[in-house]
Amino acid sequence: MVLEKLGQGIQEALRKITKAGYIDKNVIDDLAKDIQRSLIAADVDIKLAFDLIEKIKKRSLDEKPQVGITPKEHVIKVVYEELVKIIGIKSEISLKPQKILFVGLYGSGKTTSIFKVAKFFQKKGLRPAIIGCDVHRPAAMQQVLQLASQVNVPYYAPKDMKNPIEILKTGFDKLKKYDIIIIDASGRSSLDKDLAEELKKIADFAKPNEVLLVIPADLGQAAGEQARGFKELVGITGIFLTKMDGTARGGGAITSCAITGAPIKFIGVGEKIDAIEVFDPERFISRLIGFGDIQGLIEKAKEAELKPETAEKIIEGKFTMNEFLEQLKAMQKMGSLKSMIGMMPGLPVRIPKEFDMDKQEGKMKKWSYIIQSMTKEEREDPQTIDVSRVKRIAKGSGTTEAEVRELLKSHEQMKKMVKMFSGGGMKRGMMARFAKKFKGF
Repeated sequence: MVLEKLGQGIQEALRKITKAGYIDKNVIDDLAKDIQRSLIAADVDIKLAFDLIEKIKKRSLDEKPQVGITPKEHVIKVVYEELVKIIGIKSEISLKPQKILFVGLYGSGKTTSIFKVAKFFQKKGLRPAIIGCDVHRPAAMQQVLQLASQVNVPYYAPKDMKNPIEILKTGFDKLKKYDIIIIDASGRSSLDKDLAEELKKIADFAKPNEVLLVIPADLGQAAGEQARGFKELVGITGIFLTKMDGTARGGGAITSCAITGAPIKFIGVGEKIDAIEVFDPERFISRLIGFGDIQGLIEKAKEAELKPETAEKIIEGKFTMNEFLEQLKAMQKMGSLKSMIGMMPGLPVRIPKEFDMDKQEGKMKKWSYIIQSMTKEEREDPQTIDVSRVKRIAKGSGTTEAEVRELLKSHEQMKKMVKMFSGGGMKRGMMARFAKKFKGF
């Protein structure tokens, strides 16, 4: 999950509240200090962190809890609401035909982000197309060609043209039948005068409905300065924040962008084309503090066509190798295992070390071959697989005996992990509602 350390810090602070015998000023002060330390460690502006803490303390002590809410629940609710406020408002993503201009810094992951957005619109039933106007970076047009072939998106990116306006004229004509036209402008610094002038000309000619700025989250608080500079230059309408899966400075990037008034519309949570999320402050904070994101998980499951009965078995930890095989295939479509577990209420941001999520993702394809080489009996009851059967399965799947045993161990670990969460961190009532929502597919 994004901002893992920040989430761990805030969750630990809230756990102290739930364990406290009663709520008083000392308990609230301790909570405030813990959250403040977590925010500053995540590179959130110190003044912003102080202001947030003061609001949390004042509301927690001065406001009366709503009817039906305990004092502890009231404090947690206040923390949630104040965290949501500092990261900006939710910005709707238009699904109407439109032109989108992408701008960004050198090395920000702009072109890859463009194709993530194109894939996003594809899933919504729209027809995106790309125009490559990055005439300065070597091999930029080649990158457009390679990514376009991966996601099956039409494009216009001539290697022999150096005038972006001429490229746009021809590109608009060739791709006029498509719903979403995405323009890839050259990467730059917002302070580069020559490239800034070129960008203005592109924006004036293209007249885009949206201007999205791509910024890497590892810029931290400096992201706000870049957002402000590009906003003054071409009037950006939103931000795509990349590298949110591997930086401790994401808190600074999110909050500093929010201060500029430039809404974050998408975040990149991995290298894969599907590793993109629409930024929703409420759902983001909900996941961050351990409340989960049931709606986000349901949406991913729908995209992957995960069967309702399989979802229930996954939740209950009662699944055979048959369900495990379907689960593996669905999860490959749904994205990162780590991000999905972060969406489940009550689960800690920290995943048990014995279940190395990133490693397991890379082994899914091989595991599928192994399961397909098992008999019906072995799939339904893996406990029947002895030494001789391991040898036969390894030979039939073209894998090693060690890999077969590793799959059996990982299958058992997954069952134990989900059972542990369903019986502990996540309340059974929440689990039941989660399963019920899957039944509504």
